[in-house]
Amino acid sequence: MSLVLWAAIAIFSAAIIVGLVRVATAKDLGSRAIISDLVYFSAIGILTMIAMLTDMSIMMDVIFLSSLLGILATIALARILTRGHR
Repeated sequence: MSLVLWAAIAIFSAAIIVGLVRVATAKDLGSRAIISDLVYFSAIGILTMIAMLTDMSIMMDVIFLSSLLGILATIALARILTRGHR
């Protein structure tokens, strides 16, 4: 089971690296916002895998709260980019 978790950590790490490279080449703010969400939630995925490897239950609470904040930040940024239009 730990081999699967380490493989997932490697995949999430690769997603973060690709996302950071893509941020450098993105032309508009919308693309950068989506890529930043990818990097943020990939980091949360890595933290989740580490919490599963170490059996830290308190870490799951931190992950749930940070996921909620990430979703709220995404919604706020979408509202800013659309200037409040729905």
